[in-house]
Amino acid sequence: MTERAGHIIVALALALVTGAVTGCTKADGGAEAVRATPTVRATPSAPATPSAPATPSPRGIPFELYTHCGIDEARIGSTYFEAETPLSDGSGNPPDGWGNPTQRGTMTLKSGTEAVFTDDAGHEVKFRARPGARAFKHICA
Repeated sequence: MTERAGHIIVALALALVTGAVTGCTKADGGAEAVRATPTVRATPSAPATPSAPATPSPRGIPFELYTHCGIDEARIGSTYFEAETPLSDGSGNPPDGWGNPTQRGTMTLKSGTEAVFTDDAGHEVKFRARPGARAFKHICA
C-alpha cells in the first residue's frame, strides 16, 4: 500500500470516527442546524475526500439519521450525501415506521462516495456523495 493511500484510508477512518452529523442549513446567514449527534466523537487530522482512490474496508458506525423532513440527506465527516431514493410520507415527514425527528441505526461507508444506513427495524437507505457540496440542499424547519 502506498503511503498516500494509507493516509487517505486513515483520513476516511477518522471521518467515520468523528461520527456522522446530518443537518440542514438555516436561512439566516447559512448557519448549520445540527440534525443528529454521533455516538462517537474525535477530532480528525484530515477530512474525508470523496474522490479518494483508496477504498476503506466497510465499517459501520452508530448514526442518528435526521428524519424530520423525510429521509433525503446525510453528512458523514465533511462529505454531504443524498439518498439514492428519498423517503417521505408525501407531506415532508418520514414514512410510517420511522422515528421522528431521528432514527438510530448504523451508517456504513462502503467507499468514499457510497454509504448505507441500516437500523434494527429493517430499514436500509443507500446514500451517494454529492461531489463539491458544502451544505445541505434543503432547508428543513
